[in-house]
Amino acid sequence: MSKLVSVLTSNWEKSDSFTISGYQRDGGYKALEKALKMKPDEVIQLVKDSGLRGRGGAGFPTGNKWGFIPQGDNKEHYLVVNADESEPGTCKDTPLLMANPHVLIEGIIIASYAIRANHAFIYIRGEIVHVVRRVQQAIEDAYKTKLLGKNILGSGFDLELTLHAGAGAYICGEETALLDSLEGFRGQPRLRPPFPAIAGLYAKPTVVNNVESIASVPAIIDNGVAWFTSMGTEKSKGFTLYSLSGHVKNPGQIEAPLGITLRELLEIAGGIRAGHKLKFWTPGGSSTPIFTDQHLDIPLDYEGVAAAGSMLGTKALQIFDETTCIVRAVLRWTEFYKHESCGKCTPCREGTWWLVQALADLEAGRGSEADLDKLLDLCDNIAGRSFCALADGAAAPIISSLKYFRAEYLQHLQNGGCPFDPVAATLFQGSLT
Repeated sequence: MSKLVSVLTSNWEKSDSFTISGYQRDGGYKALEKALKMKPDEVIQLVKDSGLRGRGGAGFPTGNKWGFIPQGDNKEHYLVVNADESEPGTCKDTPLLMANPHVLIEGIIIASYAIRANHAFIYIRGEIVHVVRRVQQAIEDAYKTKLLGKNILGSGFDLELTLHAGAGAYICGEETALLDSLEGFRGQPRLRPPFPAIAGLYAKPTVVNNVESIASVPAIIDNGVAWFTSMGTEKSKGFTLYSLSGHVKNPGQIEAPLGITLRELLEIAGGIRAGHKLKFWTPGGSSTPIFTDQHLDIPLDYEGVAAAGSMLGTKALQIFDETTCIVRAVLRWTEFYKHESCGKCTPCREGTWWLVQALADLEAGRGSEADLDKLLDLCDNIAGRSFCALADGAAAPIISSLKYFRAEYLQHLQNGGCPFDPVAATLFQGSLT
C-alpha cells in the first residue's frame, strides 16, 4: 500500500476550489445528472455494492442505512448530515467543507433522491464560523443555479437544504442527541429503539450520515463500483481521510486507501519530530484504545484495527513521542469527557467525575497500586452502561494505557509525582519498562 489517492482532496490546492464555478469546472455535479436518471432504489443498490462504510466512526455500511428507510409509508423522509466534528484529534470534515463544500451538497442531493427525502439538514459545529459562512454561501449558490429547490435539473425532484449551527456540545455528535438539538431541545441521546430510520427527526424516518460518507458518494456514482472497490481491503473498501497530528514533522490530512499502515503514513508525513521516537498513538481519536510502536504495521481499516484491540473511529491519528506523560495525556482526555457529558445517565455523569479524581491523584503521585485496580473497576462499571458511547470513549484510553503503560503509572506513585518535567517535558531518568 504505497500509492495515495486524490479524490476528495483533488482540488484543495486550487484557489477557487470552494466556488461553484471551480467545482463544476472540475466535473462537479456531473454525478448528480447521472444519479437523477437512475431510479432511487438503483442508487441505493449501487452504494450498497460499493461497500462504502460510514466515515464518522462506527463504519456501518452506508447503503444499508439508506435501505432501512421504509418506502411507500406516506411519511416525510429526512437526511441529516453530521458535521459536528468534535472528537479530540479529528480534523477531516472541517477542511473538506472549507475547501470543497459543493462535493457535500452534491452528495446530499443524490442521497436525498435515493431515500425519497425532500428536506435535508447539515448540522455543523457552531464554533467554526468561517466554515459555516462558506457552506452557507455554497448552499445559496446551489439554489441560484437551480441545483437546489424545485425540479432539480428538470428531474421533477425537489429538495430544500437547511444549514443549522450547533451550540458547541460534543454530545451532539451522537446522532440522536443531534436530532434532539435540531428539533430545539437540549442535546441528549435517545433510548433506542426506535431507531432514526423509523422515528428520527420530528419522529419521521431519517438517515444520519457523516460529512465524508456523503461527500464520497458523487465519486462512486461517477466512476462506478469497480473503481471504488479496487481500493481498500476486502471488507473496508475505498479511500478515506486520515488526520495526522501531534509529534510528526508534517501533520495534516492524508487521503489514502483504507488498509494503509501508520508506518507508511509517517513516512509520508516526514516521520516523528527530529531526535524523538514514537511512544503511543490513537487510531481513531481520543475515544479509541491507544496503540504503541508495536502496532505500526496494523492495517488501518475497520477489521484490522478491531482485531488489534481498538477502533478505526474517525481516523484521527494523534502521535505522541517519548516526552509525553501517558497519565497526564489520559487525564486531559478524561477531563474533556467529564466536561462534555450531558448528564442524562448516571454511569457517565458520575463515573467520568470519579475517573478524573482518580487520575488526578495518580498523576500527582498520590495513592497506591491498588488504586490502579480501582480505576479499572470504575471503567468496568461505566463502559457499556450508558445511553451512548461517550462513557465507552472515556474508559477506552484509560484501560488501554494501563495495559501498555502500567509501569509508568507505578512510577508516578514511586516518585511521589510525575516523572516528566512539566516545563521541558524531559523523560525522568529511570526505568519505565
